[in-house]
Amino acid sequence: MIKARIAGFSSLVGFLLTIPLANYFVSRVGWECPPDAPCLIPVAPGVMSPSGVVWAGTALILRDLVQRQLGVSWSTVGVLAGAALSYWISPALALASAVAFLISELIDLAVYTPLQRKGLITAVVASSLVGLMADSISFLWLAFGSLDHLLGQALGKAWMIILSLPFLYWLRIRDRRHSCTSNRLPAGSAAVGFPTSHS
Repeated sequence: MIKARIAGFSSLVGFLLTIPLANYFVSRVGWECPPDAPCLIPVAPGVMSPSGVVWAGTALILRDLVQRQLGVSWSTVGVLAGAALSYWISPALALASAVAFLISELIDLAVYTPLQRKGLITAVVASSLVGLMADSISFLWLAFGSLDHLLGQALGKAWMIILSLPFLYWLRIRDRRHSCTSNRLPAGSAAVGFPTSHS
């Protein structure tokens, strides 16, 4: 139990750090950084995206871990804490990222969280399709007052989400095996009458 909580809070710290890291990239790291505009990276031939999308896949993985290890409410705590840290990079980016991530969390509550019990791939694809445009529009408009890079933002996030799927799938397989092993041993012990205490 203690190890699980430690792992959960480690995931939470990693998740909240993806928000200021994404904002740092948007403001300072990219193939080109036009004035009064996000730093950009190519995501397809002739299509540029704000560079913060490179953290989208990591955020998805860590958010999934936080939800399963600590609960959905803790992922919202991570969003608010990450946005607060982003204030030191840019107040405008902090507000924009907080709104965008909270929209994403609300969509997760409605789509991802219920579906993930039925199947990981279905849940990720469904919630991503629903949330991709909504949080991209809110972030770009609030941060830069423009939707010039909306296609690139959505496409870049889609690439990062696709790249994260194998790791998310591996995590689910690992958890399923661990659950089967831990459930099997006590049942076997009870079946053969092993004592549970030395009193």
